[in-house]
Amino acid sequence: MSSSRRSLDWGFPRWRGYGSSREAAQVRLCDRHGCEEPGDCPAPKAPNSTERWHFCRRHAAEYNSRWDYFAGLEAEEREQRVRSERHTADGYARAQHYGWASDGDGSRSADEMRALGVLGLDADADMAAVKRAWRERAKLVHPDVRPDDADAAQQFRRLQLAYEVLKAAEERRTWRG
Repeated sequence: MSSSRRSLDWGFPRWRGYGSSREAAQVRLCDRHGCEEPGDCPAPKAPNSTERWHFCRRHAAEYNSRWDYFAGLEAEEREQRVRSERHTADGYARAQHYGWASDGDGSRSADEMRALGVLGLDADADMAAVKRAWRERAKLVHPDVRPDDADAAQQFRRLQLAYEVLKAAEERRTWRG
């Protein structure tokens, strides 16, 4: 005599997990011959086609690496598309003067960028370049070299402050890892 099994779908709280069911899940395999990975990345079979390949991540990356946006276009049409793409992106380039878009990769603060400007360096300068630029400029305006020049003393203080800002930022970066 077989015993009946009670369903887990009764009452509150729900005793089985949401989204789990007893039916087999439909898994689409990668369309690349011989691949057994799930094919969860659709890719067009041809430009302007609704038919899709379904690749795994590795094969989708391989498929996209050979994709050419300009394939099959005449030189004039290709140039027209490049101009239209640049035209739509020009608004971002022109908006840099508002201050929310600046040089660098976003890893430096505004104080660091001003300090690099005082030292005459680019946004991607490393600490060795900072030290070199600071020493070169500080030798020219040091109070021992130009004792009675107030402008040189002021410029030396600006250089010293810029170096201290960049040195503290570098120490924070190395300390955090």
